Amino acid sequence: MRSLIDILDLSVQEIEELISVSEDIIANPEKYREKCRYKKLATLFFEPSTRTRLSFEAAMMELGGNVLGFSDANSSSSSKGESVSDTVTVVSGYADIIAMRHPKEGAPLVASMKSSVPIINAGDGGHNHPTQTLADLLTIKREKGTLENLTIGFCGDLKFGRTVHSLIAAMSRYKGIKFVLISPEELKLPSYVKETYIKNKGIEYEQTTSLDDAMDKLDVLYMTRVQKERFFNEEDYLRLKDSYILTPEKLVPAKEDLIILHPLPRVNEISTAVDNDKRAAYFRQARNAKYIRMALILKLLEVD
Repeated sequence: MRSLIDILDLSVQEIEELISVSEDIIANPEKYREKCRYKKLATLFFEPSTRTRLSFEAAMMELGGNVLGFSDANSSSSSKGESVSDTVTVVSGYADIIAMRHPKEGAPLVASMKSSVPIINAGDGGHNHPTQTLADLLTIKREKGTLENLTIGFCGDLKFGRTVHSLIAAMSRYKGIKFVLISPEELKLPSYVKETYIKNKGIEYEQTTSLDDAMDKLDVLYMTRVQKERFFNEEDYLRLKDSYILTPEKLVPAKEDLIILHPLPRVNEISTAVDNDKRAAYFRQARNAKYIRMALILKLLEVD
């Protein structure tokens, strides 16, 4: 039995296989309609989510399986003080696979030690979000045709952005990657992420506070929202929340084949006027998340 807690739990070859299965699902959905018949996915979401939870549920349903679970810690026994370990021990007796989101870093890892079925980390605090990263990788591959020799700009909250940390870790394994880290001083990439995945691997990178200066170099622009729920005080959040707003004017110097990604939800960091630009790939990215989660469920359940 295998769980997915961190994107690096998967080898580059396994990620290629998941991308390949996802593309087959997109091309031949009928082939997969009954693959998980009589299987159940439990979604244990101790933190709010729309896209991640619903795309997991849609993924399981499109494989012919069923879904149970909760979308709010207050509607679970954790509101009575039950530990994550106990919840997971019980729920793993009801389901074949569990997708779990939790505000505490490391909670899904603890869960995987107690569970008798595979656990998928659907986001733990500011730490990891491996299935979002898989969706990002599938999108980059489909849009750019490759995961190599790309300059990727990360813009916004690089300090608390778990999607950023996971994608940097994943992309650091591909050839010819360069990173441009764009953020206010207060929201810079944590030094442990930079040391582990960029400096130790000799990857070329630059840090800047200016999106305008970076724009013409990028093949991929990964925008993030400044996350109110990660801040300790309202004042800091209000000061930083509008640091970067992407508008059509800002995209004038950008490459014709740039792709713009965002893990969503967006607040106002991408103007809705950008939605009609063919380079805006974030809604396609959200759709891709369902397909890659279908491929992952099949892999972890060892369904052919």
